[in-house]
Amino acid sequence: MPGRGARRIPVFVLSSAPVMTFLSTLAAAWEKNDSLLCVGLDPDPARFPAHLRVKNGAILEFCKAIVTATADLVCAFKPQIAHFAAHRAEDQLEALIAHIHAAHPGIPVILDAKRGDIGDTAAQYAVEAFERFRADALTVNPYMGYDSIAPYLAYPDKGVILLCRTSNPGGGDLQALKVEGEPLYERIARLAAEKWNVSGQCALVVGATCPAELARARALVGDMPILSPGIGAQGGDIAAVVGAGQTRGGTGLILNSSRAILYAGADERYAQAARQSAQATRAAINAQRTRRRAKENGEE
Repeated sequence: MPGRGARRIPVFVLSSAPVMTFLSTLAAAWEKNDSLLCVGLDPDPARFPAHLRVKNGAILEFCKAIVTATADLVCAFKPQIAHFAAHRAEDQLEALIAHIHAAHPGIPVILDAKRGDIGDTAAQYAVEAFERFRADALTVNPYMGYDSIAPYLAYPDKGVILLCRTSNPGGGDLQALKVEGEPLYERIARLAAEKWNVSGQCALVVGATCPAELARARALVGDMPILSPGIGAQGGDIAAVVGAGQTRGGTGLILNSSRAILYAGADERYAQAARQSAQATRAAINAQRTRRRAKENGEE
């Protein structure tokens, strides 16, 4: 033992465990669950089974049941913040994300909030998403420029998923406008893949209803992940989306379906119905992945 007055030398224990980032967690989930499917958690109490509508905490109970039923079939979950906030259920959102991390570690959580502000406000949104809710990634509207995404990039392990070409019918009103000879969505894709991607954790949103634009975005951003909503109730074609957006490694896509899975059943067996819908959707996606790989290998 050191004598009295001897200098104490601090001992540092270094962990050899790698830091799991959003992209590394997503890649592991793609492989483990053999899935590009993301289930969007957009709870609407008016569509819940009757036995849940009278319960306190119904949103959390509903979403936890969906998560439990589908966790082995997905590469990510995507709760939509407005569907919680509109019902004063932010505490249930917080509890839901904590539950996913605890019960299903390795499945990343994308908080769909489409934040779009700058400065201190954006910094507070980042605290909300990454510290309060502990999301692994956040959707962000980049149309105020780099200032509007910089506060999120300060979290080097968190994903920043930028709106690029959205799935809604009016998305082309602005996103398709030419900027110095190229559509605005292409400029966003280039910036996301190059100048803005200082953390290496950026991704894009390109809707499943826009396969031509998805193919163009893929050509511009290489293997960057692309969140593609719209394969369910919005009617996006799975074959077209996989053909346009899958990387040569067979991944690269986060194909989101929300309502078609959440509300596949209307009675007390709603979670089982959601599982069946998710299984069918994953199977349809994987059939197209297999076909795409066979075509690339000259087997078709």
